[in-house]
Amino acid sequence: MARAESEAINDTVAQLTSERLGLVVDAIVGARRIDAFGVGASGLVAEDVAQKLLRIGLSSHAFQDAHLALTSAVLLRKGDVAIGISTSGETPDVIEPLSRAKEAGATTVAITNNPRSSIAELAEHVLISAGRETEFRPGALASRISQLLVVDCVFVGVAQRTFDSSQEALASTRRAVKEFTRRTSPARRQP
Repeated sequence: MARAESEAINDTVAQLTSERLGLVVDAIVGARRIDAFGVGASGLVAEDVAQKLLRIGLSSHAFQDAHLALTSAVLLRKGDVAIGISTSGETPDVIEPLSRAKEAGATTVAITNNPRSSIAELAEHVLISAGRETEFRPGALASRISQLLVVDCVFVGVAQRTFDSSQEALASTRRAVKEFTRRTSPARRQP
């Protein structure tokens, strides 16, 4: 299993180019809002990308429920970004919101293992992850690790491009969480 995880990372790195990443980073940096769509294990990755972008002050949301995803997707507009995450690239609950986001004028990004999939054909920008799943390991760690690597590369690119505002936002969010945990920790509540 460890070898599979390591191979997924190496294979994903081999698929990524600075040009492809740069185009996605450019779109996100200029976006008013970023939506990420994913279901199951890919939904966890959508949550991760939205949380990372939110921490640096970007308006980002993750949707695992198709109805909510569609509701948000149709409200996107030119300059917004919609990210569809699907290992197979054939998940209807991701394809439909990404399609609606594209119709609304948003820039569309796909993160998928399948460069010939429906989601890849639909998206303006495709980032390929390379984790493999087996019959006994659907939603395997290798597929998530490879998707998370892609997300981390995009995030670092965005944070570098918006360095000053990202640093300020990270400091503010860290401070808020630290103050909250200090006030609410069990040790502080004991007499």
